Amino acid sequence: MRIAERLQKPSPSYSFEFFPPKTEAGLSNLLETLRDLRDLDPSFVSMTYGAGGSTQRTTTELTARIKHEIGIEAMAHLTCVGHSQAELAQTLDALAQAGIDNVLALRGDRPSPVPDVSERVSLDTAQPSDEFSYASQLVQFMRSDRKRWPFCIGGACYPEGHIECLRREDDLRHLAEKVESGTEFLITQLFFDNAFYFDFVQRAQSNRVRVPIVPGIMPITSFEQVERFTRLCGATIPMRLRLQLERYQRDPEAILELGVAHATVQCTELLSRGAPGIHFFTLNKSRATRMILTALRSLSR
Repeated sequence: MRIAERLQKPSPSYSFEFFPPKTEAGLSNLLETLRDLRDLDPSFVSMTYGAGGSTQRTTTELTARIKHEIGIEAMAHLTCVGHSQAELAQTLDALAQAGIDNVLALRGDRPSPVPDVSERVSLDTAQPSDEFSYASQLVQFMRSDRKRWPFCIGGACYPEGHIECLRREDDLRHLAEKVESGTEFLITQLFFDNAFYFDFVQRAQSNRVRVPIVPGIMPITSFEQVERFTRLCGATIPMRLRLQLERYQRDPEAILELGVAHATVQCTELLSRGAPGIHFFTLNKSRATRMILTALRSLSR
C-alpha cells in the first residue's frame, strides 16, 4: 500500500512510529507493543533510522518483518547524512528487495562527536565526498530511477520551524523544494499547540505545497522526557499545560492521564478541522496511544 493513496481516503489515517531497539529485551518489548496495537488496525507504522545510519540494517529488517510477518503496512526511515550515494543506493536496493513500498526521506543528524580530538578529526575526514546535505537531494536521487526504486516517498516538516533555520520563510522554501523533488506526503515534528499546525498548513499551501500534511503527536508520559525532546526540536509547551505538568511531575500516573487527555483533545480538533490523520510517536510503548485512539474512535461513532 502506498501511504499517499491511503491519505486521500475520507476516513482518517492512524499510524505509529517506533525506533529499533538496542537489546533483545527491547526487541521483545517492541514486538509485544506491535501485537498490542495491531488490533487497533493502524494504516501503517514507521521505523526510525539511527544517526549516521547506525541502525541501517535493523531498520530494514524490522520494517520488512512488521509488514510481512506481523501484517501491518510499514515505512522505513532513511537519512542521507553520513552516507555516500553508493551506500544510499545499496540501502534503497535492500528496501526494494524486502518489498517495502514506503520510505520517509530525511536529512538526519550527524552522530555526536566523540570526546577524543584525534577520533573526532578522523570522523570528519571520513565524511563521504558525495554526501547529500539536504533531504530534497535524497528525494531527487530516489526519483532518478523510479523503476529501480518505485517507493512512495514521505518527508518531514516543522510547524514551529526547523530548529536550525532562522527564518520560517526559508524553512517553507526548503519544504516546497522537497515536495517539488517528489515527496508525496509530509509528517510534522511533534507539537502541543494546534494553532501552529493550522497556521503552518495554511502557509505551506500558499507556498505551493499541495500534499497531505499529517500531524505528528507525542503523548506525554514523562515530564523529564518531554522537557528533553522539546529542547532538542524547539517545540513549545503551552504555559497552561506546562504548569500542570510541573504540578504533577512526581506522579507518573497523573502525568500519563494528563498527557492522554491533552493529546486526545488535540487529535479531536485536528481531525474535525481536516487533518488527514494522526501519526503517533509511541516511544515503543502502547498504553498512551491505545487510550487516545480508543477515545477518538468512540467519539467518532
